This record gives sequence, structure tokens and C-alpha cells, in this order.
Amino acid sequence: MRRWQTSGECGEQGFTILETLVAVSVLAVGLLGLAGVLVAGLTRLSAAPTELIARQKAAEAVENVYMARDTGIRTWAQVRNVRGGSGSDGGIFLDGPQSLRDPGADGLINTADDGAVEQQVQPGTDGLLNTADDVRTSLSQFTREIRIRDISGTLRELQVTVTVTGANGPRSYVLTTLISSYA
Repeated sequence: MRRWQTSGECGEQGFTILETLVAVSVLAVGLLGLAGVLVAGLTRLSAAPTELIARQKAAEAVENVYMARDTGIRTWAQVRNVRGGSGSDGGIFLDGPQSLRDPGADGLINTADDGAVEQQVQPGTDGLLNTADDVRTSLSQFTREIRIRDISGTLRELQVTVTVTGANGPRSYVLTTLISSYA
């Protein structure tokens, strides 16, 4: 005949309901923390293309100001903003945030003769650019400000701010450098 033993007689004990609840609670808190990190990572990943465009547009503006100086398209006196803190600076680069526009006849961005709002062009189904099925996206959610301030007679601070307005609100990217009158 077999005799059944109770847990007290066996010497082995399982988890109590309280220990199980505590363990499940700790596990739930850990999983919720991981879920939060995953959501934050996905948010940053979805913003990465926009951030790349903003950084490239800021660098493009700096190169454009250097080009205005180096090619002789404009004089050193004109490589500044239209208006400064003390009135008219006599420059060619527009003040304040401007839409990202195609360069005008002078080939310079953020000047009075700029064209239409820029578009990002991606190849369509055929994989080739400049064909009928290209996908065009307006860059109207971006603004760019070129700010040029005198430091000395031959040295200026050049600050470019690109702001993009997205689902999480506006984000700004600032690139600051110096430009001298010497090419």
C-alpha cells in the first residue's frame, strides 16, 4: 500500500503565492522598461533621414557662403546678411529663417533670387533618376537661416541653423564656423 506524503514531510517546498507575485511584478517592470527603450529607439530611427537632410543642408549653406567668397561672384563686403543688428549690412544673404529653395540665377542659396521650394527626388520603380516615375517629396517642413556677423575686418562668424518641423515638434541643427576674407 502506498502512502502519500505531505509537503512538510517531503522536505521540498515550492514558491508561495506572494513570492510568485513579487517575481512576476519584477519581470513586468523590466519588460516595460525594455519596451520604453524600444519605442525610443524606433522614434530616433524614424527621425534619422530627416536629421541627415538637416545636417547636409547646413553643410551645403556653409559651402555656398565659401563659394560666394572664393569664386568672386560677390565681394567680401557682400558676403554678409542683408540687415544686421545696426541696420543695413549691405549683404546678399537673407535674414531670418528661409524656406529651403533652389538657388536662383546667382547660384547662391538664401538670397533674394531663389526659386521654388526644394524637392527630394528618389528613383521610382525603374531604379533610375530623372525619369517619369521618380518620387518627389517637398522639403517644405525645413527652414534654413544663415547668420553672418563681423568679428574683425577680415574675419566673420558664420552660423547656419536648419530647423525641421515634424511629428515631435521642431528640431534645430546649428553649424557654426568662421570665414575670413582670404580665399
